[in-house]
Formats: sequence, structure tokens, C-alpha cells
Amino acid sequence: MEYHQLGNSDLNVSRICLGCMGFGNASGMQNWALGFEDSEKIIKHALDLGINFFDTANCYSNGSSEEFLGRAINKLTSRDKVIIATKVYFNEGKSSKEAIHREVEKSLKRLNTNYIDLLIIHRFDYSTPISETMDALNEVIKEGKVRYIGASAMYAYQFAKMQDYARYHNLNGFASMQDRYNLIYREEEREMMKLLKEENVSSTPYSPLAGGRLSRLWDANTNRSKIDNFAIGKYDSTKDIDLPIVKRAYELSLKYNVPQSAISLAWLLSKDRVASVLLGATKEKYIDDAIKSFDVKLTTEDTNYLEELYVPHKVVGALDKGENI
Repeated sequence: MEYHQLGNSDLNVSRICLGCMGFGNASGMQNWALGFEDSEKIIKHALDLGINFFDTANCYSNGSSEEFLGRAINKLTSRDKVIIATKVYFNEGKSSKEAIHREVEKSLKRLNTNYIDLLIIHRFDYSTPISETMDALNEVIKEGKVRYIGASAMYAYQFAKMQDYARYHNLNGFASMQDRYNLIYREEEREMMKLLKEENVSSTPYSPLAGGRLSRLWDANTNRSKIDNFAIGKYDSTKDIDLPIVKRAYELSLKYNVPQSAISLAWLLSKDRVASVLLGATKEKYIDDAIKSFDVKLTTEDTNYLEELYVPHKVVGALDKGENI
């Protein structure tokens, strides 16, 4: 396993982060989630391979993702050996002061821990002043309930405004940006990645394999691929323009004799601000395949070959005012 410092923090995170959206009581958007026993097996396998970074959210499977993660961590290892990130926003009050304090308490209880290493605001909150959100985030840091804060899926100007507020008022700014970024969705390169470099903030991309589409030649006969309507809506509408890129990743996987996912992740991990990628593994094999990305050293020619067919996409992830998801 390889490790990387997360932004200006003292968190040394594994470059593969286990995304825990797939763990919990199956319901809603996570109707394909794994039960506890299966979740525990995946978490144990990740720990055995040196993964120390785990990402969840208060809204995943109505909070049961946090419960499963906390229960497994307390059973399998000591709390100080792992770095846990969770999120706030898709709840009553979104990122208001009241909501942040309330949801942090709920997350601490579900995770069965005294502190959260990284608290992430899941989206930009148009209904709450930036000052209120940033002040509240710093209050939970001062209380010792949160160590560092991060952001996710917003426009670069919104992230810059929040960072500027923190800087002007001598508050803690964000250590990380959890953005949607992969070989077939590179809109973050236009502004966000440049901003992160200037701010010394790390990128921790979610959906690094585009819901599995970058780990195979698009289609698959898996339970999630059939019923995960959220991922289907994000990716399948642009299949015609993205599939040629996927095919090139497959070609390079044959060249290097590694799984296709290893090529896709090796490309992403080579990017300047990317500290760790969120792997939403629901099978041990998916983690094993991802680890092989560290064995791949893409040449400049390889990188150009993977990148040259990309065309602009509609922005997905960052919300416009009035949108809910």
C-alpha cells in the first residue's frame, strides 16, 4: 500500500480509500448494499492490505453504513489505526449550525467513536450563509469531535469563497475536496484541480471507476449494475462518447497484464492533487485489482492515448440552486 499526506493536515491516508456507500441495510439509492457480515469481510480485507482510510456518510443507508463501519472497526482494529471520514448535508437543515452539531453527535454515536477524522460537507448549501457553516465546522473542531474538515462536489467558485472566509477569519479551511473525477469525467480539470493546487488541498475523487464502467468494457452482469439507477443516470447517457476511452484502458490492461481497473486508477493516482481514490468495493477481488494499480507506471504516450479522445461533459455532482441531488 502507498500513503499520502492529506492537504495541510497530519493525516497520512492510504491511496486507496474504502468507500462504504455499499455497506448497510439495503434501502433507497443503496438498495444493493451489503449486510453486516459481508461488509465486515470487505473491511477486514481492506485492513489486511494496509488500507487505513474509510469514507462513509450520515445518509448512506439511512445511517446504517456508519453503524456497520463503526462496529467492524471496533471489532477488527484499534481506532487510532484508521482514518474515518463521514459527511453532513443530506439531512434536515443541511449545513446549518444546528444541523452540523446535531448530525456530528448522531454520527459519533453510530460510528461508536469519540471523534471523526474528516468531516465533509456533502454539497454546497445555498440555504445557509457560508459564515454559519464555516463557523459551525470550526466549533466541532474546537470541541474535539472533529479533527479536519473537507468538502465535496461543488463549483470551484463556491469552494474558493468558503476557503477565503476561513482564511480571513483565521479558521480551519478544508483539507480535502471529494470530487467526481475519472477517465471519462474530467470536468474538474478546468478549474477545481488548479484551485486545489494553489490552496494545497488534496483531491479524493469519488466514482474513480465510473460505477464499474472503467473496470470492464462497460456492461456487466452484476446486481449493482442492474439496479443502481443513480450510477446508470450519471454515466449511461454518454456511453457513445465514453466507450472508446474505456476500450483504450482495456487495451493498456492487456499491454501491462493487469486488470482494467488498475489502468484506470493508475491514471487517476498519477494526477497532481490526488491523494487517495474512493473505491466502493463490494467484493474482495475489487480491492485486490485496485492494489495492482501501484505496479503500473504509465508512460507519457500511455497517458496521451487515454486522454486524447475526451470531450466536454455536462457538469454532474455540483448542485445548482434548487436542485436536491
